[in-house]
Amino acid sequence: MKLSLAIVALALAVPTAAFAQDSIAVVSNDGYPNTFSSGSANISPFTQQSKRFNDWAISFGAGVPLVQSADLTSIKNGNGKNLFGYSAYVSIDKAITHAFGINLQYDRGETRQGWFNTKDAAPANAAANRQEGARTQYDAISILGDINFSNLLRRVDNKSTFRWALHGYAGIGTLAYRSYLKDDSGQRLMTEIKPFKFGSFFGQAGAGLKFKVNRRLDLETRLMYVYTGDDEFDGGGAQYSNINKREEQVSDNFFNATVGLSLKLGKHESHLMWHDPLQEIYYKLDVLANKNQDIEVCKKGDADNDGVCDDWDRQLDTPAGARVDGAGVALDADLDGVIDLYDKCVTVPGPVENDGCPLTPTTPSGPVVETERTMEGIEFDLNSDRILPSNTPILNNAVNYINSSNGSYTVIGATDTRASDAYNQKLSERRANSVKNYLIKNGVEASKLNAVGRGEKDLKYPECEPATKCPEWKNRANRRVYFEAK
Repeated sequence: MKLSLAIVALALAVPTAAFAQDSIAVVSNDGYPNTFSSGSANISPFTQQSKRFNDWAISFGAGVPLVQSADLTSIKNGNGKNLFGYSAYVSIDKAITHAFGINLQYDRGETRQGWFNTKDAAPANAAANRQEGARTQYDAISILGDINFSNLLRRVDNKSTFRWALHGYAGIGTLAYRSYLKDDSGQRLMTEIKPFKFGSFFGQAGAGLKFKVNRRLDLETRLMYVYTGDDEFDGGGAQYSNINKREEQVSDNFFNATVGLSLKLGKHESHLMWHDPLQEIYYKLDVLANKNQDIEVCKKGDADNDGVCDDWDRQLDTPAGARVDGAGVALDADLDGVIDLYDKCVTVPGPVENDGCPLTPTTPSGPVVETERTMEGIEFDLNSDRILPSNTPILNNAVNYINSSNGSYTVIGATDTRASDAYNQKLSERRANSVKNYLIKNGVEASKLNAVGRGEKDLKYPECEPATKCPEWKNRANRRVYFEAK
């Protein structure tokens, strides 16, 4: 019987251990964006590798059982003396959270009850004088719930560390026992109950006080009350025997006072049952409180006083009074290359030489004589010869102007100073030809136009050599096409 109980206990423990996980795990992982998280905190998968606390332990101890509620008791049963038995337990403990766990426990012991200790000789006429002695050997397997009241009821303003913890236990299991009765006619077996049989189930509940010796070892004292649900446990024999008629209760119950040790298993520094989440929160708050909260804004200042710090200002020399966007670049609502501060026609594109307003073509009364005509604002994206939609109004004005003129014009393409000279030369030629083709397509005679590329040799802003010395708006102005009258 003893061997079979041990095998059953092992069989129940092995699958539990194989699939055990910790309930609290806060680890950075690419698979998830925890407990203790605040939106930005990372949550780890629920795996054995993500554990932060030990959550397994093995407990064992020994003590004294005292039959309290029975027809034959251990506490001052008639002769004014107490009869002490012995008990021992071993359990496998799993912490589910910092305040709750489950224990698989095996108990073994012997209670002694009645008028005298069965190791001693029976008094004369013991049966006639109702002075019997009894003892009960028992084995039990039970599942216990473990509540850590110290963590569960801990005050939120208690920031102190702690080494004492009050635990509560309750659970059910199966009880096997052999009870013996002794009187002047000798000692005899009265009742034998096998495990896992109807009537062998029992319950127990109690409390324990743990002291944390170190990270590996806890010392614990327990007081458990065992409810057998059986009137034959005390050795009185059948339920309605003469002995079992002495008291009305139908359950022989006993106290079991023990002292034991818990060996905490695992590689981590602390055990989950000794972890207080509030302490972790307070620690993080203290760390944040000790950090320098001064934040230096605008380290480099605001040189052009446009309200955008130089740390992220893309145009460091914005003219005074100009409105800017979030990047500190002067606004140009009609995208004609003339910022709104200087643009006299803010919503209508126009060339720079006409203060951002469209050119008004005139019908000449005689021959039109042009020495040079420059149209600014036909700009291009970096490394591109594509005409931007914002430039079509300017080119349409150029179509009208050239058609009204008797002269011919050179379409000149230019670039900024990025890339090599040879590359920029070819890029400027493509830009000039792109504009020339647009004008011809929209009605200008091909004989009036000639396309020329000048690469990076014709900079509107010569100081942008190299390009990194200037804000982007100046480099963009260098990437242009304009006209010269022949």
